[in-house]
Amino acid sequence: MVTLTSQAQIVAEKRYFQKNDAGTPIEDADELFRRVANAVAVPERNYGKLDVEIKMVSNEFFQMMSALDFIPNSPTLMNAGTNQGTLSACFVLPLEDSMEGIMKAATDSAMVQKFGGGTGFALSKLRPKGDRIKTTHGISCGPIEVLKTLSRVSSMITQGGKRDGANMAVMDVHHPDILEFIDCKKVEGEIHNFNISVGVSDNFMKSVVSGTHFPLINPRTNAIVGELDARDVFNKIINGAWRNGEPGMVFLDTINKDNHVSEQFGDMIATNPCGEQPLLPNESCNLGSINLANFVETKPDSANWKTGVNWNRLGAVVRSSTRFLDNVIDANEYATHDIEIMTKSTRKIGLGIMGFADLLTQLRIGYHTKLGREVGGEIMGFIKDVADSESKTLSDERGVFPAWGKSDYASSETQFRNACRITVAPTGTISMLADTSSGVEPLFALAWRKTNILEGETLHYINKYFEKDAKKHEFYSEELMEHIYEGGSIQGRPDVPQWVKDVYVTSDEISSEAHVLMQSAFQKSCDSGISKTINFPNSATIEDVYAAYMIAWQSKCKGITVYRSGSRVKEVLVKVETPKSGDALDITTYDYLENLVDAPFLTKGESTQLDTCCGSPFIVEEGGCSSCKACGWSKCHVS
Repeated sequence: MVTLTSQAQIVAEKRYFQKNDAGTPIEDADELFRRVANAVAVPERNYGKLDVEIKMVSNEFFQMMSALDFIPNSPTLMNAGTNQGTLSACFVLPLEDSMEGIMKAATDSAMVQKFGGGTGFALSKLRPKGDRIKTTHGISCGPIEVLKTLSRVSSMITQGGKRDGANMAVMDVHHPDILEFIDCKKVEGEIHNFNISVGVSDNFMKSVVSGTHFPLINPRTNAIVGELDARDVFNKIINGAWRNGEPGMVFLDTINKDNHVSEQFGDMIATNPCGEQPLLPNESCNLGSINLANFVETKPDSANWKTGVNWNRLGAVVRSSTRFLDNVIDANEYATHDIEIMTKSTRKIGLGIMGFADLLTQLRIGYHTKLGREVGGEIMGFIKDVADSESKTLSDERGVFPAWGKSDYASSETQFRNACRITVAPTGTISMLADTSSGVEPLFALAWRKTNILEGETLHYINKYFEKDAKKHEFYSEELMEHIYEGGSIQGRPDVPQWVKDVYVTSDEISSEAHVLMQSAFQKSCDSGISKTINFPNSATIEDVYAAYMIAWQSKCKGITVYRSGSRVKEVLVKVETPKSGDALDITTYDYLENLVDAPFLTKGESTQLDTCCGSPFIVEEGGCSSCKACGWSKCHVS
């Protein structure tokens, strides 16, 4: 029988359990996971499996979900076995430069979001504002007006009756309307259901470093229509990110190095709403996450951390979850025929992780340390190797993904069932279901409260590992816990042992550089992207944000999103005892929003030198100093 915490039970009842016409749940956790397991096992029949074998596969899927070792993305939990709705979370839809193309994108996004999917769009193909329209002798309204139209369509949709629509808009930095795009969310609340990111090339970033100009290109004619100073544009992006977290940035050249079907389908120029899944137009991807916290068996000293992980059981769950996600592609109900064709052509899956911060605390390793990054890189590399191996096994049983013959895999005769295998999603609500830390994020806090503003229920949380250690090592007190509930840190507490302070480091105590470098450590073994927000204190400067964006590019991240605490009136998650009116957490939108929290820099000294095409321009000390050899800029975060 599945055992959920009281908080997870509330989440399951509100989000995932099937309900009758009166809104009363008609299933429990066992029935939820059994429904999903049975539905996702059915496609085994397509590949010659007997009924008894299908039942065995269903039991295998049920066991790993009921143990909370693996949980698929929310649409699969909501819709599998119900004969309604998509099972995938991530979509990118084409947005062509015509009235028909724009209206089709609006219609298709409504169908996708109706049953729980998030949509991404590239505005880069739309002609600029004021450009001629030959058929009507008129002038173009421009991509920002199209974006506002798509936003209004999304506002009408409540996904599966459970959450609001979520979207991403990406514009190539070479588009003539790029400056208007960068500022389109300058006023809080405008285009509220879209995240925005600027798509940049390595050449643009080199222009930023060298202080040169770059061309603006009209996508209708492919002609150069002007130029801008790269540093001016980059600074405008940085100012916006400092102001309210918008826009983010995606590094298109790095993304397309993992685009193995570019010869047949072109470049990836957009991502899903949280940025972890770059996709081609009309592609979708179903995600699922392994709860790493469940695979720690012992607590060795940090030098021997590998002995504390049950690698055999982890490998078995990776294989089962890879098969699970491939089956979802066949079990899926697709919003449009075009999405079905494209998705089945590449058969992309997104296996990721959650519970990483909880794994580190059990291993007695600080998230902010070099060793913490080594652990992340090692575990993600192991998961990638096993998932790749299982995808090859599936290709032997079922055939390669149909677009394989024109992919760059064909030249090396590397046969995969899935064009990509690894994605690290934010896991907002499914990590609440599993009672574990979210995605690759550090601990948000050691004790906190969340309020669902739609239902008016407050969920109380305390980190179970911290509470256990506090009682075992005799520093637990009601006064300490109240201090933490109110947003206080343990770092200055004389009653807390130093090793605890070193291990239980929370997001608001980690430098932005350490956040970025952890993302980079995982990216090395991730053929898609990673959803992660780089957190800043309200006092952070524009130079701090500048450094984070540059380090993200130099360390080969595929994108970056930052947030400076207090820069928006409404924040998603705050460490306060009683949420203020308007600041409470709505768990119905949490899947597409990161932990937006205060993040002062650590004052511990580790240094990292990052190599780039410019030599090694950035030297980062986790204690707080960054310097750029290319432009002479330096910044110290420690007084």
